[in-house]
Amino acid sequence: MKKKALSVLLVSALAIVSLAGCGASGSGSGGGSGSKEPTYSGSGPITEKAGTLKILAQTSNYSNVDITQAPIVKKVFEEANITPDWQLLDYNSYEDAITPMLSAGNVDADIIKLPDNDPNQTYLKSGMFVALDEYFDYMPNFSKWLNDHPVQKAELTAEDGHIYYVPGVNVAHDYQPVLMFNQVWLDKAGKTAPETLDDFTELLRYYKANDMNGNGDADDEIPMSIMADFLPYMFGPAFGLDLISGFQADDNGVVTYAAADAENYKAYLQYLNSLYEEGLLEVEYTSIDRDKVIERISNDLTGVAFDFSWAMSMMYSNVLPYYDGTAATAFVGTKPLSGTHEGFYVGRNFLSGMFGVNSKSKQIALACKFLDYAMSDHCQDYYQWGFEGETFTVNADGSRSYTEQALDNDWLQAFGINPAFVFPAQQSVEATDILVADWHALINAQQRQYVVDPWPMIYSTTEESDTLNMYMTDIQTKVNEDATAFITGTKSIDAEFDQYVSELNSLNLSELVSIKQKQYDRYLKALGN
Repeated sequence: MKKKALSVLLVSALAIVSLAGCGASGSGSGGGSGSKEPTYSGSGPITEKAGTLKILAQTSNYSNVDITQAPIVKKVFEEANITPDWQLLDYNSYEDAITPMLSAGNVDADIIKLPDNDPNQTYLKSGMFVALDEYFDYMPNFSKWLNDHPVQKAELTAEDGHIYYVPGVNVAHDYQPVLMFNQVWLDKAGKTAPETLDDFTELLRYYKANDMNGNGDADDEIPMSIMADFLPYMFGPAFGLDLISGFQADDNGVVTYAAADAENYKAYLQYLNSLYEEGLLEVEYTSIDRDKVIERISNDLTGVAFDFSWAMSMMYSNVLPYYDGTAATAFVGTKPLSGTHEGFYVGRNFLSGMFGVNSKSKQIALACKFLDYAMSDHCQDYYQWGFEGETFTVNADGSRSYTEQALDNDWLQAFGINPAFVFPAQQSVEATDILVADWHALINAQQRQYVVDPWPMIYSTTEESDTLNMYMTDIQTKVNEDATAFITGTKSIDAEFDQYVSELNSLNLSELVSIKQKQYDRYLKALGN
């Protein structure tokens, strides 16, 4: 049976609204409250005189959810005595929309959600963001959190010794992207979940040739429904590749670029091309989105999926026409596929969802106070549990249970659970275990052993970031474009792969690998210390 639950995870894995000015450039530390403003101690309200802050962030990844009207989000602002002036960009195009704005310095907002972790210090070097450690008198919650998390403090400390961002926190080894099989289809086929690429291919062939949904039409089955972004997660590890991080280090600490591996990456592409040629990877695989996958599952048309684990019971299984709350009728997560190498799943970095204060803001201190309050334990409890009596109840022994209403995922999202789109929210394994179906929590615990750390978050030096910024975009564009061409056969792997690697090297890949090697050596030294 499902547990009474609510979501603290978002799957994983972005239309510009009109932006109004937030004031002239300046580093004012006040919030317009005057000299009698009481000292902020870390709890709400953060200001005696009501204030307004302009916040540039994301919409919800649920298209039917208005995150600005979510009760949890509204409560945080109410307790802080702050009115938000929202400037939200579409979740699905956020990175593409905000990156050129940040690069041009064309952002008028007090608080800004970054599109990434700024690993190359691109935005720091622009002078766009305030050094938050210079305002730690206004940030007692964040200061304490940093002291309690020295590793993350080190990761957040830039080359110049300052800290610029308040992060959200991921669960790094739990509820990660996972391979899922329709258990009903597996049982009908008389098979168990395959563990090797060969067995997996045979299963897809069986699904393609048989009437798995029993509707009398043996041609409407779609063996697997995979979003293109998840192909590297699903198949890269079977060839020993971490294509998610891009750069990877072997057991001897030697750094390479996964998509330039002349042997293993070539084999990865050949395998995907073979699936494509057999119709086991659909022709239009690059256009499949999560809504399409859910639609197919709800119509019992597909037998294999790959997504963030959260989708397992809360988005995929629960739309199956025959799901009864048990694993026997669900989309069930399994161990990763193995090929030439033993399979693994790539975890996430602990830090994610960075928020910074615009150095042009006239309300720097107020913005710092709000970010500090938004990441407080008090607000994190809201993000993970919601409100007593509405989303959860307290049992006689002090434990919590979620209300019946909280079983409705759409309702949960509209309530504002884990609002990482707009706040530095921290995810919780314990809370999530309570949220999902019993069988789902058990499978998550079993999957943990297969999850490996991604490339660590390492800030680049100024010189390193200049070089990385100069070359990395062109290299990644080349990799993405050619991967599609090789998989679909518009480029011949046998005839043109060596030329592809040569072109990557001509884009200065070897120089970037050298930089990443130096960074990894620094990381290992810091880790040893």
